[in-house]
Order: sequence, then C-alpha cells, then structure tokens
Amino acid sequence: MSPVTQNPSPNSDLNLMLFSIPQSCLLQMATASMLLLVVADKATGKTLHALGEASQEVFRGDRLPILDFPGDTELNQS
Repeated sequence: MSPVTQNPSPNSDLNLMLFSIPQSCLLQMATASMLLLVVADKATGKTLHALGEASQEVFRGDRLPILDFPGDTELNQS
C-alpha cells in the first residue's frame, strides 16, 4: 500500500515576505523546544524539592544554640 501523500503540496511552507520555511523545519523546532521544556520541568521540580528539604533543615531545632533565659536564672537563684 503506497502512502497517501507522496508529493508535498505546494502550499506546505510558511511563506513570509522574503523567505519561506518548510513545515518539516517548523516541526523539528517545535519538537526540540517541547523536549527542552520537559527536561527543564523535571529539573525545576527536583530543584524545588531539594530547596524545600533544605529549608526544613534550617527550621529544625537541633542545630539552634541553647539560650539561657533570664527567667530560668532568676528561678534558680531564689
């Protein structure tokens, strides 16, 4: 069985004033940009996840210094 469209139609290019761009070139550029967006989305997701975990470590209490409050020393002296 032969393909339906063996010869491209004469109207298959993007005609601009000075030049024309073939549809295959437009399809390749669109595919590459979509793949780049998918990779960037995954990298952004991983980065935001790591940033969230790092921010939780900042607010964890085990790395904070122990402070003497004035109320504790006054109760011990009385």
